[in-house]
Amino acid sequence: MAQMDADVIIVGAGPAGAACALRLAQTGRSVILLERGETPGSKNVTGGRLYTAALDMLSPGLAAEAPAERHVTSERISILDGEAHADIHVGLAPCDRSDSITVNRSTLDPWLAGCAEEAGAMVVPGMTVDGLVMNGNRVEGIRAGEDELHAEYVVAADGVNSLLAASAGLTHRPRPGEVATGVKVTVGLPEHTINERFAVSSAEGAAHLMLGCTNGARGGGFLYTNRESLSIGIVVDPTKLPAVRSTPRELLESLLRHPLVEPFVRGGELREYSAHLVREDGRSGIPPQLTLPGFLVAGEAAGFCLNLGYTIRGMDVALLSGIAAAEAIGADAGDLEGSYRTALAACGATGIMDAASGYGPFLEKSRLYGDYPKLAMGIARDVFAVANPPQAPDRIVPSVRREFRSSPLRIRDLVSDARAAVKGL
Repeated sequence: MAQMDADVIIVGAGPAGAACALRLAQTGRSVILLERGETPGSKNVTGGRLYTAALDMLSPGLAAEAPAERHVTSERISILDGEAHADIHVGLAPCDRSDSITVNRSTLDPWLAGCAEEAGAMVVPGMTVDGLVMNGNRVEGIRAGEDELHAEYVVAADGVNSLLAASAGLTHRPRPGEVATGVKVTVGLPEHTINERFAVSSAEGAAHLMLGCTNGARGGGFLYTNRESLSIGIVVDPTKLPAVRSTPRELLESLLRHPLVEPFVRGGELREYSAHLVREDGRSGIPPQLTLPGFLVAGEAAGFCLNLGYTIRGMDVALLSGIAAAEAIGADAGDLEGSYRTALAACGATGIMDAASGYGPFLEKSRLYGDYPKLAMGIARDVFAVANPPQAPDRIVPSVRREFRSSPLRIRDLVSDARAAVKGL
């Protein structure tokens, strides 16, 4: 084996890579954390939501130090149909609030990489890794242009389209249906304006998911409040776009003009527009093999991302997988795969992904994104409408029957989808 430049080289300074680097550095390992962006976080699009328990698992008390934009105290899910919308809004009492915060990756990632650096890791931004250094079946380092770096272990945490994991034969390039296209804008607004529009204090914030905003294509919308900005976006299956004759950007612009969203962003300053691939295949996206001798795959590169429609979990499970990768390296006694699987189970990452293993097939049903929102809004209009001139109100059951008869949905669809939903949940 060539002379070692470090014990471990980690490629990708997102949550998974930085968590792995921090945990390893805390145990005294020499670590090089490589990032192709000019700074950690510069290649990421998220303004999103982070469940902070994973940070405290990484290092006790770390969640309290995280660069939170706001603590989520308001949960909202909306169904859209044309210009109409129906909402489920839950304002959480302090004792019921989950430990989750809104974050900007451009702030979170440098902070987390900085924590790893303070623990002793070497962070090297602006380096594009082109491939792996192999010795038979064992990975001994990475190639970057004409240079090579050698290490006992290499961890690929290079995102959804991991070139390293694919070159190692552990994963393949994303296939149709396995990933979605996410597009997002950041809209700047004064802090007091956000507080007023969302009825929150400066420390509080909202998480808002939307269904029915993708013209019937599989996908949905999101809105998160930051301290002085809003993160608003669309996630949509790109294979369905030709059928609905829209592009992701057109869907996002339509959402920004929607009567539900426009009052929130009115008068705001467009600060950022970005796009990214997002894993959509849940548990099935985790490859059968996660390691080679001297090599591990972590984070979204290993499929650790979960979209359940009513909640999206990417950053926290990525953090957990990074922790598990570090634990596996520390425990490796010749069975790296077994050590990694054990660590993933111990930190909860496996359980989180397994719990929703049946939800993917349910979310693939196209009726969820067009037919059901139209039916729900039709029933709502009948229930709340008052005729002019006045007349006796319709009873709810006849209204539901009338809307159902005019819908393309049939009883067998409802039964089939209900079974799929129960199985998934």
